Formats: sequence, structure tokens, C-alpha cells
Amino acid sequence: MTKHDHSERAIGIIAAMQIEIDGIKKKLTDNYTVNISGIDFECGYIGDRRVVCAKCGVGKVFAALCAQTMCMKFALDCIINTGVAGGLADGLKVLDVVVAGDVVQHDMDTSPLGDPVGLLSGINIVNIPCDKNIADTLSECVKAEGIKCITGTVATGDQFVCTEEKRQYIKSTFNAAACEMEGGAIGHVCYVNEVPFGIIRAISDGGDDAASLDYPTFARLAADNSVKAVLRFIETYR
Repeated sequence: MTKHDHSERAIGIIAAMQIEIDGIKKKLTDNYTVNISGIDFECGYIGDRRVVCAKCGVGKVFAALCAQTMCMKFALDCIINTGVAGGLADGLKVLDVVVAGDVVQHDMDTSPLGDPVGLLSGINIVNIPCDKNIADTLSECVKAEGIKCITGTVATGDQFVCTEEKRQYIKSTFNAAACEMEGGAIGHVCYVNEVPFGIIRAISDGGDDAASLDYPTFARLAADNSVKAVLRFIETYR
């Protein structure tokens, strides 16, 4: 195959921010960049696995735009969304990791029309399941790095959650283990495109009143924990 032949199947990696994707990009060999809709898709190899990775930007629209483009333009085995999140589950600490068993969009609400909160009209579900094999493999990779890991619901919305009131609402309404701003949108795109996907999030803050102070301090360290697990996943996933 030629260097720019996009028909070779790849693992797609999406992160919102540079600090969440740099550690993966640095491992690419024989790499080149394709810019589509303002997003740089970095293509190359990690070991013998073809990888396409991209920084999508913050929020659900950028995340969906990136995931849909990746699905349409590249042959994919799966998409992994990596990054950081606010912790919601009891016992989670900063730098621990949540692997999503499913994703929800906590800011989707047509309940005044009689729908359940979080229902995604058109596909008519609230919780989008992640691929179980991917989730199990990601969990094993996290634990192999010596990092505490749980599997649970990851809740997505277009807001940085930083109040105890909002934190408790998301936790109690969706039984969510973590909250962030992209995973549910990427899962939504993968679901309708029938592309297997996984979401991995390292905890950077507690999603509470101290979140705006904790996040700048711990975000890079947390992102590094996600990256370590994703690199191990690329080596082992078949």
C-alpha cells in the first residue's frame, strides 16, 4: 500500500486537547498529516498497527465533527476517545481512570415532551453501549500500568462541571462515574456508523466546587495516565 492509502484499517484515536494526544502522536512513525475541516488527522504506525489520531477541540460539536470525518475518510477497526474527566463515582481519586461501559449526554433533555432525560431522539436510547471487547481490553491495559481503574457510565455535556449541585445531579440521574465534554458525542457518531468504540478518561478533578482549581494542576498528569493505557491498547488490541 502507498503511504497515503487510507484503505488500510486503522485504530482511530480522538482527544479534545493537545495534552491528551501529544503522547500518542510522538510515537507515530512513517507519519503524515491530512487536514479536513480544520482538523489535523495524523496518520502513521505505532509498531505494526496503523493509527489515525486527531485533536478534535473541546465540546460535543467538535467531537462529533472529528469522529464523523474519521469514520468517512479512513478505514477503521475502532475509535478510542482518550482524555481527562471529572470524577463522580465514590472512591475515585485524581489520576484514577474510568473506562466507559456506556455513554450518555447529560445535557440532552426533551423530558417536557414526555421523554426520559438524556433520550437521543432518532436512535431513541439514553445509554449508548461501548464495545465490550474494547472496554475490557482498555481496563486490562490500565491495570497493567498499575493504575486504579473502574468501568462505568461516562456522562457528556457542553459544560465544565464545577459545582456540587450539578455533580450530584449527573451522578444521581445517570448513575455516572465521570463527566466530560466529548465522549457521548463520539459514541453517538460511532453508534450510527456501526464503528466499535471505547472511551477512557483519567480523573483530573472531582467535578465539584474545587474543580476549577484542581483541573489546571492535575490535567496533564491525568492525561498521561490515559495515554499510557492507550499505547498499550494499540499494542495488544486485535
